[in-house]
Amino acid sequence: MRLLTLFLTLNLAHAATHSDYYNREEIPLPKGEVMEISSIALMPEKQIAVATRRGDVWICSGAYDDDLSKVSWKKLTAGLHEPLGMFYKDGWLFLSQRPEFSRIKDSSGNGIADTFETINADWGINGDYHEYAFGSTPDKNGDVWIALCLTGSASARSDWRGWCVRITPDGKMIPTCSGIRSPGGIGFNAQGDAFYTDNQGLWNGSSSLKWLKPGSFQGNPTGNKYHKLADLPAPPQPADPSRILAERLKDPRFIPPAVIFPHGKVGQSPTGIACDQSGGKFGPWEKQLYVGEQTHSQVQRVCLEMVNGIYQGAVFHFLEGFEAGLIPIRFDDEAGIIFAGGSNRGWGSRGKKPFTFERVRWTGKTPFEILTMTANHDGFTLNFTEPVDPTSAGNPASYSMEAWTYILQHTYGSPEVDQATPKITSATISPDNKSVQLKIEGLVRGHVHHLESIGVRSAKGEPLLHQDAYYTLNEIPN
Repeated sequence: MRLLTLFLTLNLAHAATHSDYYNREEIPLPKGEVMEISSIALMPEKQIAVATRRGDVWICSGAYDDDLSKVSWKKLTAGLHEPLGMFYKDGWLFLSQRPEFSRIKDSSGNGIADTFETINADWGINGDYHEYAFGSTPDKNGDVWIALCLTGSASARSDWRGWCVRITPDGKMIPTCSGIRSPGGIGFNAQGDAFYTDNQGLWNGSSSLKWLKPGSFQGNPTGNKYHKLADLPAPPQPADPSRILAERLKDPRFIPPAVIFPHGKVGQSPTGIACDQSGGKFGPWEKQLYVGEQTHSQVQRVCLEMVNGIYQGAVFHFLEGFEAGLIPIRFDDEAGIIFAGGSNRGWGSRGKKPFTFERVRWTGKTPFEILTMTANHDGFTLNFTEPVDPTSAGNPASYSMEAWTYILQHTYGSPEVDQATPKITSATISPDNKSVQLKIEGLVRGHVHHLESIGVRSAKGEPLLHQDAYYTLNEIPN
């Protein structure tokens, strides 16, 4: 018994954690200031602009340095209206504020903004706390995408609430997608397609990452009526109750969530989106998405693929332990650093601080993880970050799978329904031992497929750092 206890103690002492691979560090904030960070913008000369929910904009110097004790701050301006999206371009900071898309500038060079311009204010607000406006960086055409939250997250008492709009470089607003409920962030994948995160609630069985395909309907009909303002076709009106697959088969404008984040299992409130195009400066996750999480104070990792013209893919746990609920995340491709900010006001989180500004850097050591999970007509292919042990990874008993979907309904959220238990019949190892093809009986179109890989070991005998993958199978490949 004593030998067994010693063996277990030694194994636990050497058990890997995510901190072995990624260093999370708090960036000191200005003393005495309430810094509920809502936006982050990268600027020249390694300066960073942060905006707060209370409407301040600060410029941070030293956030890239090894010694963070030398970080300095200067307030650029105050009195803005909850900016939830910001970027720097040509000497200006562009901000998506609650009532408008605007830009500000320090024209005199004294470190204080003195030029303020409204670019577009064609959507409505009425004072409701929940009428957020989450804005992107420019797309390849220079357009900025803005996701407009519903009034109170359940009604649409102001123009264009529940829609995503684009603001062109000349300031024109283009209504682009309907069916939004309560966004938490917006961004682009490596191909330049726009995505946003929507939160569990009315017509959203669970939180998810959704593809903003122009002209699409995202599932919540509350704001449908505003199509009349621009003489657009009426969006779909889904049945209540129903299923997403059933409704999108009725109308191809209904675009299903690309990746569903099962409630409580993969966070509860997804937020900012960042795409890794660093060429390996943050690990092997090139072209994957990082998604912030407010309630669980985490960053998740998403790998996407397109099947039959629809995005789908898997979400994995990635980074954790942040000091507050994350709202914006910004990834610097050149430096290979994630910058994350957050606030707990209005919602609790695992992180106990009321606000935070943090960075994450890669140690250079790669964890043993499922790198990607892709769909086949008869199962899934798993690619790993390092070679696997063929005996464990080639054994179907090392894996298990369950699948389910959600009710599409007007009431809040949904339980997991229509459960299925797909059977893993074989696991074939590639010649380089870095991928496994799982043959599976009983795949279910439209379901989340939860894969557990508890028995898999690397060639070094290590278990996976994260053993769970959640794949949203919108389409089964031919």
